[in-house]
Amino acid sequence: MPKPQRLAYALSAIFTVSALPAYAQMPPKQRAPRVEDKNAVTTVMAEDISGRPERELNLERDAEIIKDKTRVKADTACYRQVEDEVEAQGNVKIWRFGDYFTGDELKLNMDTGKGYMLKPTYKLESNHAQGKAERLNFINEDEAVVINGTYSTCQSADPDWYLRSDTLNLDSGRDVGTAGKTLIYFKDVPILGTPALSFSLSGARRSGWLSPTPGFGSKNGAELVVPYYFNIAPNRDLTLYPKIISSRGIQIGALGRYLGETNGGLYQGETYLEYMPHDREYATANPNEKSDRWMVRSTHNQDITKQWAYSWNFRAASDNNYPNDFSKTVSGSTERQLLRELRTDYIGDFWTLTARVQKYQVLQDPESVIDRSLTVTRPYDRLPAINFNAAQYDVAGGFDWAFNAELTRFYHPTLINGTRLVAIPQVSYPIIGSSYFITPKVMVNMASYQLDAYNTQKADNLSRSVPTFSLDSGLVFERDVKFGGKNMTQTLEPRLFYVNTPYRDQSRFPTFDTDAATFNFAQIFSENRFVGSDRIGDANQLTAALTSRFLDANGAEALRLAFGQRFYFRDQRVQLDSSTPVGDSRSDMLLAATGRISETWAFDSAVQYNPGSSRIVSESYTAQWIPGQKKVLNLGYRYLRGSFKNIEISSQWPIFQRWYGVGRVSYSMQDKKILESLVGLEYNADCWVFRTGAQRFVTTSTKASTQIFFQLELNGLSHLGVGSPLEAMKSSIPGYQRLNEGYGR
Repeated sequence: MPKPQRLAYALSAIFTVSALPAYAQMPPKQRAPRVEDKNAVTTVMAEDISGRPERELNLERDAEIIKDKTRVKADTACYRQVEDEVEAQGNVKIWRFGDYFTGDELKLNMDTGKGYMLKPTYKLESNHAQGKAERLNFINEDEAVVINGTYSTCQSADPDWYLRSDTLNLDSGRDVGTAGKTLIYFKDVPILGTPALSFSLSGARRSGWLSPTPGFGSKNGAELVVPYYFNIAPNRDLTLYPKIISSRGIQIGALGRYLGETNGGLYQGETYLEYMPHDREYATANPNEKSDRWMVRSTHNQDITKQWAYSWNFRAASDNNYPNDFSKTVSGSTERQLLRELRTDYIGDFWTLTARVQKYQVLQDPESVIDRSLTVTRPYDRLPAINFNAAQYDVAGGFDWAFNAELTRFYHPTLINGTRLVAIPQVSYPIIGSSYFITPKVMVNMASYQLDAYNTQKADNLSRSVPTFSLDSGLVFERDVKFGGKNMTQTLEPRLFYVNTPYRDQSRFPTFDTDAATFNFAQIFSENRFVGSDRIGDANQLTAALTSRFLDANGAEALRLAFGQRFYFRDQRVQLDSSTPVGDSRSDMLLAATGRISETWAFDSAVQYNPGSSRIVSESYTAQWIPGQKKVLNLGYRYLRGSFKNIEISSQWPIFQRWYGVGRVSYSMQDKKILESLVGLEYNADCWVFRTGAQRFVTTSTKASTQIFFQLELNGLSHLGVGSPLEAMKSSIPGYQRLNEGYGR
């Protein structure tokens, strides 16, 4: 056996694969059913025709035979009418249902589609594949066997990649290609050998081994994943992810997905789990803890009837270190509060009823033992929570009314527990004109608590009733302007929002689910400065805001400018704890500007400014420039006084010819360290894409993980390489576009 073949077959010990491919070089067409009229008239043409018309016709010079969807051309041919059979020699060409074949010699039964061709070349319509062989056996109208031939989705006469197999069965009826002993060549160099290979001809889902994915990272060393895909049904599938991690052991993963419909309505969900029976590295570092490690994520949503539905969301992990040991993303490594929720919803004509139970598993940052500020707070469990909401609009002469109620049992292992009942009736009377609105509203927040005994405190019952009056009003002015060389409509929208809520002492009430609301444009037009029902802030305040929009001829918003501030007419006495009242006469200023000022530029900005101290409290700026296909530049800056000060840059950009660069940097100016970085290169050929790069991100307050990756994707077959660069690039760079868009999964 030649050396290149021995090398390829040595590699096949690692990479043996029945590939579930990406899509072909061009997006595969939806193949129409191959229906042929068996009674269609056969037409024969040539410069010289001889023989017996009822038996056999000999066609000389430019012979052509046509029957329905099959057409044959050759130098010479013989057509036998009784057998409905064609033999042709010399420059043979045949078209069948859009597929095209050429060869030296052909024998074909026009009725059954059975026959053969010598020294053939072929091009398939469904996936634009091509190849050549020593012989091509036509089994029937849908199936052909390539003997000692090649296969590629590259369009050139000299394809960059191709597979060479002793036998290759192309079955368009079942949409599957099946090869025997096979070598895959790239630039005429064998890169992969396998004793068997199967793939979808159109890129549709089918069961089989997926491409092995080696990986390497600073945290776990070398890894190898060899997934297997089960195409259970058009609306159900299962993928198994056996993984070898050099520093830890063997991990098994599984992802099941489903989607369907019953008489009651739609349902969908997915479940992902990972399990490592013995983590060698974890066992060494934590000898007193179990070394079996696992993680589960499961979601499900289902309509029982048109009005009634239920769902669950379940997340769990074996230990605190699991996210930072195994996560491949920043968001995954920082997920510390794992929710388990089961809920059901019923929708009436003008009301909804929701019942749910919620529990949390909290994974502490490993560094919290040293730095207490890193401790993750455990939320209260809701066992259960029942919510009722009802509303009607424009009733009794123009009134709007709403009623919200909630009954919740709160549980926490180390804090006071209890049951809370909240009821909030409200009524408003909107007065709306063509250029103004005025909406007075009255609401009452009523709550009753049954608190359990806690430490030295006895069980207690508490209640409160807090009324609120608000008046929301605004004007809308419009004028025609030119902006960016375009005719637009500019609006000027002043708005005043007054709230009056009397003071009620709430210092004895626990804070089960309540915190101070984030100060932003949505919150300053809210009656309560707290999120949750345990605190109702006293208020005698007025919010003033001014917004201006630029609208194009279609009504789309090109630019929005906004300014807002709240003015207090008395001290804010209600606080989360027993701290002293806040005596500010006015709030911080809020300024915002956002829009898409051209086809290529978009931006968003927000600033919170304290006029008393003349300091910026928080600010964020993002800008995106997309001047063309596969060109994007993102710039961002985020700042919160006393917390963080970060800048972010990410981009995908063509460098030269077919090369593209991708990158992302998130840098903490406060801590003077890189939080996340990604650098990569991509090369886009006609029928393949190459990607390479590295990613580094913080997993804990003192540790980071670095991953390297490279990948060769053969359009229409599969991808080979180390790591998952495509997923990293898509998740890290807003606006990223896949080079071979429309292919793969």
